[in-house]
Amino acid sequence: MKLILLGAPGAGKGTQADIIKKTLGIPTISTGNILRAAVKNGTPTGLRAKEYMDAGKLVPDDVIIGIISERLQEPDCADGYILDGVPRTIAQAEALEQAGIRFDAVVAIEIPDERIVARMGGRRVCESCGASYHVVNIPPKKEGICDVCGGTLKQRKDDDPETVKDRLAVYHKETEPLKDFYEARGILKTVDDQPTVAGTTQLILRALGVSE
Repeated sequence: MKLILLGAPGAGKGTQADIIKKTLGIPTISTGNILRAAVKNGTPTGLRAKEYMDAGKLVPDDVIIGIISERLQEPDCADGYILDGVPRTIAQAEALEQAGIRFDAVVAIEIPDERIVARMGGRRVCESCGASYHVVNIPPKKEGICDVCGGTLKQRKDDDPETVKDRLAVYHKETEPLKDFYEARGILKTVDDQPTVAGTTQLILRALGVSE
């Protein structure tokens, strides 16, 4: 099964992708990871990407799509994959289609903005070891102190409420229109975020017609 997970920043796409890939036995193809791998391995498209990265420029869509195409030809993608990080715009979705990359389903995780701001605003990360916490869902035993190493917990700039609101605005403008794009192709599945991770996973698998 060839999948895309759509959703705002903080909707839980990464968490769900980790669970679903194990359930279905398919890899998650992260754009960031394969971009770094292509550069490291010196593939033709990777070398093109490196030129832009070394110059401090954004890697163009055609190069990103080229790297994705290379990765999807590897044997572990034969039975499907979850594409993570692309497409983020209609232009990228169209470029994927032009490259002959098609999907069986696109799952959109629906969650209100205010819940995302609260969820991300509660995240804390240890400065020393990188362990993750949440002031409500996964609190440390001692406020502000890491259970693992005793380091100081702090909020990442990306999780600051104003930064989150800015990221949400970009999502609504650039990425959310993809729902209509894939709805028109008859492959969009919409799932409401649930109070638990397991609850959301259950709805996603049900929407995909996968028995749990």
